[in-house]
Amino acid sequence: MIPRALSHRLPAHIINGIAVALGVGMIQVLMTALGGRSAALGALTGAICASLADVPLTPGRTWRRVLLAGSVATAVTFLVHVSRPYPAVTGPLIGLVAFASMMALAWGPRAGPVSFVGILAFIFTMAAPPPESLAESVSETAWTVFGAALYFGWSLAASAVLQPRYRTLALAAALGATAGLLRSRARLYEEAPRSGDGSTELQDWIENEARLDERLQLARDLLLEKQGDGRARHQTGLLLLTIDLRDTLLASELDTELLGHDSPGERVRRVLATTLLSYALAIDDIEASVRGGGKLRERKAEPGLLGTLAGDSVFEEKDPRARLLVALLDRARRLHDDLLQMQALMRGGPVYMPLQQADLKLFISAEGWPLSALKRHATLRSPVLRHALRMGIALFSAYFIGEALPWASHPVWLILSVAVVLRGNLEQTISRRNARVAGTILGCLLVLGLSRFGAGWATATTFLLAVGVAHSFATQRYLVTSIAATVMALLQAHLAFPDEGFAVFERLADTFLGALLAWGFGYVLPSWEKRALPGVITRVRKALAQLATEVLRWPDPAGSELQLRLARREVYEALGAIAATAQRTGVEPSRVRLPLVTLAALLRHSHALLGHLASLRGTLTRRQDDLNRAETELALQLAVAEMTQSLDTERKREVPAAEAAPEDAPGLPKEVATNALLPWVQRRLKLAEQAADRVAETADTLTAVASAGAQR
Repeated sequence: MIPRALSHRLPAHIINGIAVALGVGMIQVLMTALGGRSAALGALTGAICASLADVPLTPGRTWRRVLLAGSVATAVTFLVHVSRPYPAVTGPLIGLVAFASMMALAWGPRAGPVSFVGILAFIFTMAAPPPESLAESVSETAWTVFGAALYFGWSLAASAVLQPRYRTLALAAALGATAGLLRSRARLYEEAPRSGDGSTELQDWIENEARLDERLQLARDLLLEKQGDGRARHQTGLLLLTIDLRDTLLASELDTELLGHDSPGERVRRVLATTLLSYALAIDDIEASVRGGGKLRERKAEPGLLGTLAGDSVFEEKDPRARLLVALLDRARRLHDDLLQMQALMRGGPVYMPLQQADLKLFISAEGWPLSALKRHATLRSPVLRHALRMGIALFSAYFIGEALPWASHPVWLILSVAVVLRGNLEQTISRRNARVAGTILGCLLVLGLSRFGAGWATATTFLLAVGVAHSFATQRYLVTSIAATVMALLQAHLAFPDEGFAVFERLADTFLGALLAWGFGYVLPSWEKRALPGVITRVRKALAQLATEVLRWPDPAGSELQLRLARREVYEALGAIAATAQRTGVEPSRVRLPLVTLAALLRHSHALLGHLASLRGTLTRRQDDLNRAETELALQLAVAEMTQSLDTERKREVPAAEAAPEDAPGLPKEVATNALLPWVQRRLKLAEQAADRVAETADTLTAVASAGAQR
């Protein structure tokens, strides 16, 4: 389908876009030959709408989503054909279609592509010449069904053929994000002590964490469904090792503030940062080998300069940092060990598989469309319902405004502009507004340039290219999608009415007006972040408490890691929701905006707690023979009880967070960890308890701010 040499250089979303464009192009050629231009336009509506749901997924998920998208497109197409002679009916129809489409978001991110199908089908159908009778309406709808059915078959074939490449690229993307996280961590080593609102390096760290979360979940969805052959098991094993390395990396930030910023402390920081950068390069090599299928480069993942720190007297013997250095070096070597495992697997070593197939499937994103998901959104407090109402009212209004405009030859363009700009929150709406306006201007310039050629083949080829580009970048970079969508809309109108030329200036006017309308409707039934914050905070606290319970127990070599891994993933997802909240609230009106400083503090304290737990898990797993089990288990039980109490959402604090003095961090033990490990474990447990308490205090402060804002 796509030449091997080319596919190895392209990311998954580009390959997917090429496959979509090829499918739509073949359907257009076939339908033009079978039924002429009118049949081709109807079939294109079905094919393009069905293609919205065709993204890099497993075949089992692809056929369900593409079938649903094609069915929705068919239903909307028929309703539009029937109501089109009656504007008083067509206007409310687009409002209802928009409302129903946005309510689909109750099923979460998987419904995102499908949620736009109904609106796009309305726009494409309205852009075509109107049918003159009911029989012609049925005929046009039949062509839409045929186009959707043809694309359904194409999507199944394309998904099956491209599946191995999708899996490989998903794993490579996760490895690349892991290398990026190592680099951002290296920058944090050399950073000055952090201020309360977080530094640029900290923000970069958080962004890399979010990017890695997204790519790891995509890799899970593609890799964990089936483990039939050796290649699939190999890729899954490498993915699990990547996840474990990330967990080990969490502990690398701990205690670095104790190094100070004198000459010896700066030397240690530089060495640790350089070591992490060398590990990032080693993971780059693994990514390149996975992506291209070649042999792993023979780069030794040696601790490097760590050996010089261990052999030299960096700190004076009485300096407590000499004992700390031993712990820091041990932590860096854990990363080295994880990396060695990954390299060994790439060179044909044994597959790392701590979970059974049934357990692995629990980490795959949910699929299906249960009606019960709608019930919890049957309230005006639901952001999904509020956005559905907002979109319905906006498109209803846009339809009649478009009909009243002096340039009413393409009234659906105004609807399209409002539909693609208006998002569920103000931050995304403003971002889409800017990208839509810029993309429309650039797209119109491209079409003006194309119009100089005048050749029909150039128009048809460019249209298909625009379909593929718009699809490829829809979730990657909306500016590119906006340019391609503008080209596609102008060319689609030209294909439907060749004698009318290219309505460039009308397109520009509709885009500017639509962007303004969408921006204005962004303040109708708004879903400010403060409304959802208490629920997100509760999720974070419960997830951290559950993870602490799973980590702080004596390890059982024969036991399953399932619950611990599930708890860890839930923490990452919950913290990702906090990071997204911080990003979105930044553009909200000041009267409802959440304090970014406090949100950053919650993320910082939560990551600190994650780091302490990761360090403890590594110690308990790798050095349990150096610990007295009875004493250690007692310390673990007491720490779990303390952290669970701190993170309990029902706990009533006697002292407000603003008045509570932070507890001093425990000092370093008198002996190095190689001689007496338990005191270091007890210190780490105490630090984890303090981090949990700070998480709870910050969470209480944010909850109080959100509640006070909701009452205004």
